[in-house]
Amino acid sequence: MEVPERGRRAEAPWKKLSKETATKRARATRRNLLHVPYGDGEGENLDIYFPEQVSEASPFCVFFHGGYWQSGSKDTSAFMVNPLTAQGVAVVIVAYDIAPKGTLDQMVHQATRSIVYIQKQYPRNEGIYLCGHSAGAHLAAMMLLADWTKHAVAPNLRGFFLVSGIYDLEPIVFTSQNGPLLMTLEDARRNGPQQLLEAALTQPVDPACHVLVIVGQHDSPEFSRQSREFYQTLCRGGWNASFEELHDVDHFEIIWKLTQDDYVLTQMILRTILQEP
Repeated sequence: MEVPERGRRAEAPWKKLSKETATKRARATRRNLLHVPYGDGEGENLDIYFPEQVSEASPFCVFFHGGYWQSGSKDTSAFMVNPLTAQGVAVVIVAYDIAPKGTLDQMVHQATRSIVYIQKQYPRNEGIYLCGHSAGAHLAAMMLLADWTKHAVAPNLRGFFLVSGIYDLEPIVFTSQNGPLLMTLEDARRNGPQQLLEAALTQPVDPACHVLVIVGQHDSPEFSRQSREFYQTLCRGGWNASFEELHDVDHFEIIWKLTQDDYVLTQMILRTILQEP
């Protein structure tokens, strides 16, 4: 599942700008709590950005960054903060232990505990919406199958935004991307949302919970295939799911452009959270 570089269009100036400045701008212009621990581990912390009218009853959008579980950081992933907080949505950017320090099992467990923390800290929230990009979409998708009873909490999950995600991990086992992960086939199957959902066909706790599976027009064929197949599996399982292929964006543009208020995905996310038609 390598993302091809050859033949890609020249990087537009706004892309470079968004990568380097989005988080700095969000931290400078929005009320926030930074590096909040959700667990005992060094890497187990998150940033919370609040709308102007701070309220524990706000909806929360929780974001998991991508990077093939071995790169990326919450400290450079605040793409959606300004557009969403401007509309009354609190945004949480989650850090997790990437490989080689972290294993897939640990990352999934950390994602689970970050959501548990938000629910316990803000029990009056108006809904928790999970958003993930690439490997982060994998972590978000695994939350569809989480056993929340182990944590003595039922998070108020209202929606999922799965952007250019990886849902079948088995093909990665045999690629160079698996070097830092040291993932076995057993690991891939235990942490593969596609296989787990096919086997369990887990029914949604809340039938109104909307799962939006998104892929870019210029994503690689493998990302497109996995996204479509995961969407079809969700539909067979009775989930309230929809699929969108976004025009004229690649694997990176699709998430970087969340810095823009009028970007189609920004508007999709806001309509879902604000329950607008």
